[in-house]
Amino acid sequence: MSEITDFDSLRRELAANGERPEGPARNARAELLLAEAERLNIPLAVIEALGHQLKVYNYSSEKDKMFVPFARLLRMWDDRPEDFDEYETHSLHWVFKWMSAGMLGQPHIPLAAIEKWLGEMEHRYRLAGHSERAVRSAEFSVARHIGDLARAERAYAAWLAADRDSMADCHACELHDQGRWQAECGRDAEAVELWRPVLDGEFSCAHEPHGVLASSLLPLLRLGRLDEARAHHLRGLRLVRPMESMRGAYADHVAFCALTGNEARALELLAERPAYFADDGNPLSRLDFLAVTALLMERLVELGWDGETVPGPAGRAWTAGELAAHARAEAAALAVRFDERNGTSRVSERARARMTRRPLVERLPLGVRTARRPAGTASAPAALVPVETAEAATAAAAAGEAGLPALIAEARRLSDTLRPHATEAWAAVARAAEGVDLAARDQAEIAEHEAMSRGPEGAALFERAAESYARAGDPGEALAARSRAAYMRALTGDVDGALAAVAEPYERVLALYAQEGTGVRQTASVVMGRARILMRPVYEAGGPVDPGALSAAEEAVQEVLALVEGHTGDDVRLAARAAEARAMLAETAARAGDLRGAAELFERAAAEYAGAGVPWFAVEYEARLAALAHHLDDPEGAERALRAALEHGGTYLEAPGRAQLHLQLAEVLGGLDRTEEAAEHALEAAHWADEAGEGPALGAWARQQLGGLLLRLGQWAEAAEVLESALPDLSADTHGDGAVVQTQWWLGDCLSELGEHRAAAERRLQAAEIARHWPEQQDHATLAHLAAESLSRAGLHEEAERAYTRAGDLWRSLGDVHGLVRALRARAWLASGTEAGPDAARELMGAAVTECESALEAVDDAAARQRLVAELGQTHQQFGDLLADGAADEAVAEEALSRLEQAIAVFALLGPAALHDRTAAELAACRLAADLGRSAEATAHARAVLAAYEDADEGDTEAPPPRARAERLLRALEQGPDD
Repeated sequence: MSEITDFDSLRRELAANGERPEGPARNARAELLLAEAERLNIPLAVIEALGHQLKVYNYSSEKDKMFVPFARLLRMWDDRPEDFDEYETHSLHWVFKWMSAGMLGQPHIPLAAIEKWLGEMEHRYRLAGHSERAVRSAEFSVARHIGDLARAERAYAAWLAADRDSMADCHACELHDQGRWQAECGRDAEAVELWRPVLDGEFSCAHEPHGVLASSLLPLLRLGRLDEARAHHLRGLRLVRPMESMRGAYADHVAFCALTGNEARALELLAERPAYFADDGNPLSRLDFLAVTALLMERLVELGWDGETVPGPAGRAWTAGELAAHARAEAAALAVRFDERNGTSRVSERARARMTRRPLVERLPLGVRTARRPAGTASAPAALVPVETAEAATAAAAAGEAGLPALIAEARRLSDTLRPHATEAWAAVARAAEGVDLAARDQAEIAEHEAMSRGPEGAALFERAAESYARAGDPGEALAARSRAAYMRALTGDVDGALAAVAEPYERVLALYAQEGTGVRQTASVVMGRARILMRPVYEAGGPVDPGALSAAEEAVQEVLALVEGHTGDDVRLAARAAEARAMLAETAARAGDLRGAAELFERAAAEYAGAGVPWFAVEYEARLAALAHHLDDPEGAERALRAALEHGGTYLEAPGRAQLHLQLAEVLGGLDRTEEAAEHALEAAHWADEAGEGPALGAWARQQLGGLLLRLGQWAEAAEVLESALPDLSADTHGDGAVVQTQWWLGDCLSELGEHRAAAERRLQAAEIARHWPEQQDHATLAHLAAESLSRAGLHEEAERAYTRAGDLWRSLGDVHGLVRALRARAWLASGTEAGPDAARELMGAAVTECESALEAVDDAAARQRLVAELGQTHQQFGDLLADGAADEAVAEEALSRLEQAIAVFALLGPAALHDRTAAELAACRLAADLGRSAEATAHARAVLAAYEDADEGDTEAPPPRARAERLLRALEQGPDD
């Protein structure tokens, strides 16, 4: 480490190491830096290196190593306190708190030694004149750990009563511990209220709100505040992931997933941190992690995953069952070590309680990409079991006890009323009837319902059903079954063959009906079968429908309506025929270009299905209605239709359909600026897409939309987590490169808001590279400019210069003067901090002014001219600020003042619209004129600001600050430099 030649270079290296990620590499570097400090033979250098080493050990998995450097520091203090400067004296006393907490986490350190250390801390704090607040906080931690609750309450009260001083933990850390105690005492609402200032960002530190977000998860679940819990998980996990020392908080996130039906995500989190199983520098946090691992594994065993391979300690493969036993045994043994040290059973009791927690929510959608739970490993939540399913199961069980006749009666009831589970009921009849000689009609209905379950492959079974109906003496039903067989041929693409097959049943049933040889229900079945066949060319047409085919289909559908209307009454089947025919007419109207007529017919069809008591049949047509409403620019109509579809589909909706409806509703609500509600539906869409096994396609769309909506809500961390989880599944082939670019763009915006500027730049550059190949280059230019901003904020100035140059070239090619000027100004500011210095910066700012002035000469549009004037004013002001910022002599300061005065003159042209811009330039000119000793000019600028706001509304929140600053400057000018 030859780069360390003196104390200053050591300090630079210590500071640089402090910025590195937590972990063994940083710790090893601290050890080498201590060796280098010892070679300098400067006591304070050794003290600072020891303090640094102690800090990195404390915030790592090697917490047990921090006692040695602290003991050495304490000896040095006792021997020669004068070697410590003010900062290191403060630091030495500060880390006493780390020692007491660190000792608690090491079961080999006797409790008597911890109590003795607590007394030593109290004594030294008293000698140094510090408050006892930190001492009582440490005592509280000891009492809580060993389970002395009475002492804990006394220490807690004394802690809060003592004065805050420089030794007290930061507000965020204190509130975290206070809230945890309230939660442990069963006061979840009080805990969350205590944490509110930390969660809202009022108080923070290097490890908060990370810890508070993790600790709040289960209290929020217990309080029923599920949306907050989900948000805290997404936000908090992002914060603790890179921090090795926060194993306990990470374990809280794993537990949260295990207790909310997100076991697969919990497994993914375990897989991310394999070292947490083995790191033993902090046994107490290892106990937390093992207990949560046992909780998760036993949950998996309960769900039937005991034989599944799971991530676990290195060196062997683990099944869930094996790891459950291992983690429980390891946790129990570790807890016993603590209890033996403490003389209580407190730690074991808490570990057992944690390992045996029950789920708090059956399934809480998180919105992020995760593996789907294997089918059949867990029963559906009670809230998702359709009432009809439960009733059918009960009835079937009762029927089973009563015998085959009761099973047949129940199946017939379900099919006659068009219940969704009729097919399953007839399958149960078929199983129960094996080897039984059934009546011909029973055989017909079993065959017919089996045919329905097979789709296009069921034609032969429909023919068999027709034969059985004929044997049963029901020619009408026989003809209806034959018409269904014909329709199956149409579904395979053979429309002509289907029409030929249905012709005879159609003619015969009409004749039979005329002779009163069959009923309207059977006749309607055949007529509807023919209409369905004639509708196939309409449904399947990729473009305009042949007018002849459209006319034939419409005529056949009208025949159905003419037959059944007036006969529906309480007959569910006939009412459903009428509704289906109405929907067919809606489709023909849409194909003929009558979208409003089609929408009215779809709406009426859906209402008829609902009125007949079979609302689930309305869902398909309400989805079509929503699509038509979108084309008719009627978002409110689309919203109504989609909500109705979700309501009518209820628990009968299959997961893919539910996901599609929620996603469409999210898009509609997002377009109506009802962002929060839109995000809720996008979240549901992502959840149901995962349940359907369509996470990589439909789920990715849903997550992309959810991330964008969360971004609009300002929930940057949650949005980033969701968008990052969407990206692996988004592809140009499946979703289009526009979706990939938009996702990267949104993610870059999130990361920028979170201060992760290097990562933001990477996302924006990736998006720009895709957009580079698009014919229209506006997005490419915008992304290049945004990437340059991120690179600049990340301190990568050379890369930022190249990106701004690229963006400027693109803006120029697009004829966008505003983008070009802003790129030039940004480059000027970058240049001002480089070796090129003022000359390059002045040249770039001058070029920006020239571009504005040239554009003004060519523009005719009044609104465009106003925008360019404002841009010119901003450029003059930034030119002045840049020159003033690096003014090396009076001449440069004079030039800066001149630019500011030009900005004032330009902004004045815009009148009230540029009031605040003009007064900001006036204030800058005032300060600069004062620095140049031009009191009269400075005074004039200050008075100009006051005059500008003379008539401003006192309630205007923007007006008072500039006015107040002008008044302060004016008072300073009037007092003079000698006052």
